[in-house]
Amino acid sequence: MKNQKIGLLAATSLIVGNMIGAGIFVLPASLAKYGGISILGWIFTASGALILAKIFSNFSKILKGQSGGPYLYSKVVFGDFIGFLVAWGYWISCWINNAAIAVAIVSALSFFFPVLITNSFYATLIGLIFIWFFTWTSSKGIKSSGNIQIFTTIAKIIPLLFIIIAGLFLFDYNTFPSFNITDKSNFEIFPIVSVMTLYAFLGIECATIPANNIKNPSETIPTATMLGTVISTLIYILGTVVLFGILPNETIINSPAPFAEAGEIIGGKYTGYLVSAGAAISAIGALNGWILITSYMPMSMANDKLFPKIFKNKNKKGSPVFSLVFGSILTSIVMTMNFSEGLVSRFEFLILLTTLSTLVPYLFVSASYMLYHIENKFLKTTIFKSSILAILGSVYSLWAIFGTGIESIFYGSILLLIGVPFYYIMKIKN
Repeated sequence: MKNQKIGLLAATSLIVGNMIGAGIFVLPASLAKYGGISILGWIFTASGALILAKIFSNFSKILKGQSGGPYLYSKVVFGDFIGFLVAWGYWISCWINNAAIAVAIVSALSFFFPVLITNSFYATLIGLIFIWFFTWTSSKGIKSSGNIQIFTTIAKIIPLLFIIIAGLFLFDYNTFPSFNITDKSNFEIFPIVSVMTLYAFLGIECATIPANNIKNPSETIPTATMLGTVISTLIYILGTVVLFGILPNETIINSPAPFAEAGEIIGGKYTGYLVSAGAAISAIGALNGWILITSYMPMSMANDKLFPKIFKNKNKKGSPVFSLVFGSILTSIVMTMNFSEGLVSRFEFLILLTTLSTLVPYLFVSASYMLYHIENKFLKTTIFKSSILAILGSVYSLWAIFGTGIESIFYGSILLLIGVPFYYIMKIKN
C-alpha cells in the first residue's frame, strides 16, 4: 500500500482552494447593503482567522506529522470524549458544507446554462456528477487530489487578481459607499458583517488533517497554513474594496455576480465570462479539497477505535475509500434535499450550522494549545506567549459562536449530543 505525500505547493493550494470557494464571488453583494463597514468586518474576521491559523501552525510543529488536526489537538489535552465530539461535529459540518459547494457549482454554471435555474432534475444531476467525480479522483490518492487542487486554485485566483489589479486603475472614491448605509448603529451592524464574512475563512486547518500524507510536515504544514490564510485574506479584502470603488453600490446589491459585472466594465463581455468561469472553477476546486478532507476525519477516529474500524480501510493508493464513499453518500442526500421545494430555507440554516460546527473545534483547539504548554512544563516565556495566543483564539471563537445566533447554537448542541451514544457504543465495544 502506497502512502502518497504532497508538498508545500499542494498543501498551500489545499488551504487556499478550500477557503476560497464560490462565496467570495457573490458575498460582496450581501455586504454592500451595509456599506463600507463591511470592510471592517473582513479585517476583524481576518485577524481572528490569522490567530487561529497561527495556533494550528504551532500545534502542527509540536505534534509532528500526526494526522487529525482539530480532533487530535483537542484529544491530546481533553481526552477521548471531547476529541470525539470535536471530530463528530467537524465531520458532519464537512459533508453538509460539501453539499453547499455542489449547489454553488450548479449556481455558477447556470450563468452559462440557464436551464439549471429552471430544471431541478438537471441541477441535481450536475451536482451529483461533480460530487462523485471528485470522490473517484480522491480514491486515486492524495496526489491526484493535490494536483487538481493546484490547477483549480491557480485558475480561480487569476480572474480575481485581474479584477483587483485592473480595477485599481478604474477606482473612484466617489463610488465607494458610505461607512454605514443602514438605519442601525455601527455596534449593531458590525457583528452582522463579521459573522457573514466568517464562512469564507473556514478551512485554515485543512493541511493539519492529512498530516501523515504531507512531506516534511513539521515545516510544510505551518508554512502552508499561514501562507494560505494570508493569500486568501488579501484576496478577500482587496477584492471587496476594488468592487466598491468600481461599481455603484445599488448595482452590487442587485447583482448575482458582481465580480463578473466588474470584469465587463474593465475588459468587456468576454472578460465577464472569464470571471464567471473563475467562480465555477473556484467552487469546483473547493469541492475537490473538502471531499478529500471529509474522508480523513473518520479514519483518524477509527485508528483510535472511536469510530467503526471499517472507516480506516484504505485502498492500494492509501485512500480511506469507505470513509470517502460514505461521506459522499451523505453529501449527495443533503444536496438533493436542497433542490426539493420547501426545504431550501432549511438548507440555508444548515450552512450557518456548518459554521458553528467548525467554530466549536476552533474553540477547543485554542484552549488545548494553552493547556498543553502548561501541562508539559514549557518555558515560562513560551507559556506566556502561547497563553496570549490561545486566549485571543478562544475569545474570538466564543464571540463568533454567539454571533451565529441562538437557534444555530441550540441545534448545534443537539447535533453534538447525538454523537454521545455513538461514543459510548464504541467505548463499550472496545
